[in-house]
Amino acid sequence: MKRKVVVTGIGLVTPLGLGTEPTWEALMGCQSGVGLITKFDTAQFSTKIAAELKGFDPLRWIEKKEVKKMDPFIQYAVAAADFAVKASGLVIDAANGPRVGVNIGSGIGGFSTIENQHTELMQGGPRRISPFFIPSCIINLAAGQVSIRHGAKGPNTATCTACSSGAHAIGDSFRIIQNGYADAMICGAAEAAITPLSVGGFGNMRALSRRNEEPQRASRPFDKDRDGFVMGEGSGILVIEELEHAKARGARIVAELAGYGMSGDAYHITSPSEDGDGGCRVMRNAIADAGIKPEQVGYINAHGTSTPANDKLETMAVKKVFGEHAQKGLMVSSTKSMTGHLLGAAGSVEAGLSALVVQPGQVPPTINYENPDPECDLDCVPNKVRETPVEYAMSNSFGFGGTNACLVFKKYNG
Repeated sequence: MKRKVVVTGIGLVTPLGLGTEPTWEALMGCQSGVGLITKFDTAQFSTKIAAELKGFDPLRWIEKKEVKKMDPFIQYAVAAADFAVKASGLVIDAANGPRVGVNIGSGIGGFSTIENQHTELMQGGPRRISPFFIPSCIINLAAGQVSIRHGAKGPNTATCTACSSGAHAIGDSFRIIQNGYADAMICGAAEAAITPLSVGGFGNMRALSRRNEEPQRASRPFDKDRDGFVMGEGSGILVIEELEHAKARGARIVAELAGYGMSGDAYHITSPSEDGDGGCRVMRNAIADAGIKPEQVGYINAHGTSTPANDKLETMAVKKVFGEHAQKGLMVSSTKSMTGHLLGAAGSVEAGLSALVVQPGQVPPTINYENPDPECDLDCVPNKVRETPVEYAMSNSFGFGGTNACLVFKKYNG
């Protein structure tokens, strides 16, 4: 018998709000977090919009002398982890510390620090490089800093699987608990890639929306007029625990983490396979792992990037996996329409939102859905919150290189 795993804490730091409650309230209010980029001058850039964090002050969570040792993506992870641990009520001490682990990933890592330090090198030579440069930007230091901060001495690791990083971090932590290597894990991902080099790189791939005159309407998954994704930033961190461990300490259980699937496309460095095969297999693997039938899934938080290829191929994969249920009762929305695409952190933010969906029975919409695309003909919960109970919710994440992850959450009934 596999050990059951439950979610006891969710911490979200997103373009919709600093904290889980503000993010959820904005989501239920169908608000967009997208606007003009303020972090740098975009005069020479084809894309001038992104979903930036608003009002984030690292000093709210981190001592001033420590801030310079952390790239913003690490700062975001620290803040989200603090929210998650506090929400879980988990007290980590010398006795249980070795049984609490951390797995926090990122798709990009410390881009802004790398860019800034390269400028220092070019302008002033190697002596200008900060001694904190390396530990402030490498991907595993988000997990390292959170581990140090909370005294979590169990498994300490990080995932870097592009846009699947956050989902893989949660799924791998799920396996760690199931197999008895830890009783609780602080897991998810963080991203802070709204930088000149990153925006320029994605822009030159023609992956980003150029709807600069209408920022809040730019991210429009499944809509016929979608023209690319909108980059976002932030962090999503979950505290997950073995069920009996959570019950023994009287924890408030948000949802059960019931299934996890992985797959690889083995097709192309950036594009999903044309037959949707990788997406099909990852969803089937997660459903099988959860021990349920496809028709038991009531809601999918889609990868739904707002790019022409992804939305079409994800629709194709959903229809293959769910058959008639895909168009008779299955809701498939993309919260990226509001948060933007948080790259490596997208999967963990959306996992947290999927876990919340099964609790109140409120399904977030896909906003900006105005012109139906016949190739994206699922029930994408257009433009309005759906009030309906959901027992099983799925979260999809598909990354460059054909790396896919899928998580299934179940309503916890005690």
